[in-house]
Amino acid sequence: MKKTILLLMSVQFFVYLGFGLIIPILPEVIVQQGYADIHVGGLITIYALSSFFTAPLWGRLSDRTGRKKLILVGLAGFALSFFLFSLFLDNLILLYMSRVIGGLFSGALYTAVTGYVADITTDEERNKYMGLLGMSIGLGFIFGPAIGGLLGAVSLSLPFTASAALVLLLMVYASIVLKEPVRKGEAVKRKLLPKGASTLWHYRIRYLFLFSFMVTFLLAGLESTFQLFQIDQIQITPLQLGYLFMASGFVDAAIQGGVVRRVKNGTETQWIIGAQIVTALGLVLLPFTTSLVFAGVALSIFTAGNALARTVLVSLTSKEAGGKYGTAAGMTYSMDNLGRIIGPLFFTWLLTMQSGAIYYLSGGLAIFSIILIVLFKASKKSLRYTEQQAGQNPA
Repeated sequence: MKKTILLLMSVQFFVYLGFGLIIPILPEVIVQQGYADIHVGGLITIYALSSFFTAPLWGRLSDRTGRKKLILVGLAGFALSFFLFSLFLDNLILLYMSRVIGGLFSGALYTAVTGYVADITTDEERNKYMGLLGMSIGLGFIFGPAIGGLLGAVSLSLPFTASAALVLLLMVYASIVLKEPVRKGEAVKRKLLPKGASTLWHYRIRYLFLFSFMVTFLLAGLESTFQLFQIDQIQITPLQLGYLFMASGFVDAAIQGGVVRRVKNGTETQWIIGAQIVTALGLVLLPFTTSLVFAGVALSIFTAGNALARTVLVSLTSKEAGGKYGTAAGMTYSMDNLGRIIGPLFFTWLLTMQSGAIYYLSGGLAIFSIILIVLFKASKKSLRYTEQQAGQNPA
């Protein structure tokens, strides 16, 4: 079983490595090929769109055709998306096509892998192994930009060619090692709007859903505009950007592994408010960038605030869900995806209009979003004690 779990962790790592890989490369491709800057946002958004809207289909297919087959199909499709991107840097239409394919098959892999783990673990083991998958996702996000920057310094196509080859090797290994598991339940279908979600919006947890959108919206906006802005400010290279994102990735990991454990029950809202103030500080520092070090400090400050807000928010949302954990998690997932869909396109468009001034707007939105937490605290319409007060109407 350990060999199987390690393989599934590798699959998740490569999926999210692929997402991070493009961050230091895409703006450089757009600039070198003379495409409009808006296409940086467009190419990031189309990936999120294709992953989000095909998720329900993959969930049904995973239950019908089997986990192993879908994992192999997903790996093949993901490798194809990398090959397309590496071969056609000078063809904008095919770049978009590669991103659509990548988003499409990343959804297949996520659904099949989580379904596979659910099938081979007991209820007691499941949280542990799902946590390991989550760790793999985090490592992919940390090392993706760094590897993209390092290999991109040699050739802009090299990160994608190398990743495609590794994913194909992983597919061959998976075809040998993986056995179709005995089905214990249904795959995680990640519906666009989870069943029962409308009920949750009658309670104060709705403010946490809206806040989740804002946190991801700001993160996606920074990821899509940071390099374009820093190219103008300090002529940043993909290699330098890779180092900066790797450093900020370790800041993210340190926050989640160290600071978050200090958050005591009942103090979550204070921590979230403080996190948003730190996020805003990092954003408003960005327009003053004059050196690589300054850019790294501003990025790390933003990352610290954003990581703290995201992690504490997940904990608070689960407590506030009143036992409806799956529905609440599905709604949070949908709001996060909405942020990843709208954020890149909106902020890259705004960058072409206002340049560094967009970070003042972003900082203002980070502060403004604190109102959602204030409204959450002020509201008495809580689901938290629904189990004890079953049948009561929201008051």
